[in-house]
Amino acid sequence: MSRMTLLLVLLASLVGCRRVSFEDSVLSKPEVRYRVGELPKHWRRVWLEDNDLAFAEEGTGRAVSINATCKGHDDPPLPVLTRHLLMGFTERQEVSSHLIAMDGREALRSRYLAKMDGVPVELELVVLKKDNCVFDFSYVAPPGLAAERMPDFDALLAGFESEHFG
Repeated sequence: MSRMTLLLVLLASLVGCRRVSFEDSVLSKPEVRYRVGELPKHWRRVWLEDNDLAFAEEGTGRAVSINATCKGHDDPPLPVLTRHLLMGFTERQEVSSHLIAMDGREALRSRYLAKMDGVPVELELVVLKKDNCVFDFSYVAPPGLAAERMPDFDALLAGFESEHFG
């Protein structure tokens, strides 16, 4: 009986495990592996629900998040994917939007002013589709504080490379 219990516990732990790892700027999960550019030491890794990676700069309100979705997203155009990232934000004002080259594909980079729970924020959003995966990158900062760390976000994007498994 104890062998059966041990086997059930082992199986349950394997089923519940997301098998996501992040080492040497490379995130690996079952459907995809990707590299991001390294962020300076003042960015601290934090856990943010529904994101593969998230980093925050303590005491400033700045945050960066990255996510890859390789299943269940159909094939929406880049502007629709950007609008999905804006869910939950109110009083959204688009400041700029343009295509950029990223990992051999076109990505849409957009800047917005918005509010989250009534608090004003600046948003820099990038969405990319590659090999049946959608990659999204978000940089959020209080108004007037985004520009100072934008080079960090740019370096993270510049170091991006993906490898699809599925």
